[in-house]
Amino acid sequence: MRVLVIDDSAFMRKVISRMIDSDPDLEVVDTARNGQDGVEKAIKLKPDLITLDVEMPVMDGIEALGELKRKCVDFQPAILMCSSLTSAGSHEALKAMRLGAADVIGKDPKVVGTGDADFRADLVAKLKAIGKTRALRVPAARTPKEQTTARKTAPQAPMTPSSVSRRIPELDSEAFDLVVIGSSTGGPPVLECVMGLLPADLSVPVVVAQHMPSMFTRSLAQRLDASSAVSVVLGQDKMPLHPGTVYIIEGGLHGHVRCSLTGKLSLEINDKPTEAVYKPSVDALFESAAKAVGARCLAAVFTGMGEDGKIGGQVLRERGAIILGQVASTCVVYGMPRAIIEAGIAHSALSPEMIANTIAQLSPTFGQRAGSSGAPAAA
Repeated sequence: MRVLVIDDSAFMRKVISRMIDSDPDLEVVDTARNGQDGVEKAIKLKPDLITLDVEMPVMDGIEALGELKRKCVDFQPAILMCSSLTSAGSHEALKAMRLGAADVIGKDPKVVGTGDADFRADLVAKLKAIGKTRALRVPAARTPKEQTTARKTAPQAPMTPSSVSRRIPELDSEAFDLVVIGSSTGGPPVLECVMGLLPADLSVPVVVAQHMPSMFTRSLAQRLDASSAVSVVLGQDKMPLHPGTVYIIEGGLHGHVRCSLTGKLSLEINDKPTEAVYKPSVDALFESAAKAVGARCLAAVFTGMGEDGKIGGQVLRERGAIILGQVASTCVVYGMPRAIIEAGIAHSALSPEMIANTIAQLSPTFGQRAGSSGAPAAA
């Protein structure tokens, strides 16, 4: 897959390019010093993937993203935003995802400059994941050699087991005490869509594990709170879980749901399991929810690479919980939802709007609102 690197720092362009070129499936075809230079080179070179810095002179990453979306319609490169780990940087990165960027990676110059192995692994994994999804959407290659490569590397069209429903399940609001959600690559816009459709009088708390750096999850909680009827907060250790409130687990840590002897739910935040690849871990959240409320839990798995949530989802399913997966056609990366669907533990494969409609049933006034029944099949 051909990559264009856009960054105003010559040093960052060199380091990031070296990291990308170290993977045999990726090739840096050029670099650009600012957004305007990047847009011009993208039009000329037609890359499959673009890494795009957020803060740049002449034309910043947000403006460049808009130009790329308008002027690169014929080949539709997948765009990975590279953002500084600051409050301003994370807010702009989330804005970029709403505008069509596939994913975001936090860029600490001190860490990246050392050739950090973890950053390199994360960068390469994200690029390959969003690149494979793009290969399904834009299959045409430019040369016979590229056509052969595309056939070998492009993932097969996802198959949804026939046992998985494509319709919204009908739920009894009194039968649930908790909603848990796992999300990764491409997840923030999906979370914004879902949270924006939930009613303020939701009768259960919602706990979300989104794979993102700490500063990004803080900005995400602020953004969702400002755009949703439900209250959205960054989860804190020992925080009681209240109905109508969404708790975003801080990046770099894990969130566990606990149930007291009196039946009160709370959130425990720590670094365990320390060996988990993703922090926060969806598996850890789901497993804790299974122990805390069992069948009285509704879970959802959104877009993301890997299989985080599959093991925890199996535990939830064994306890009788209902698990929803995001339908493939709406995912930036169909990895996590695919894992639970193909494992046979998902009840339904739905669009984000339909998942929101399912969760919204856990409101005492849901039946009074239009569209409370007879939901159409997922597209």
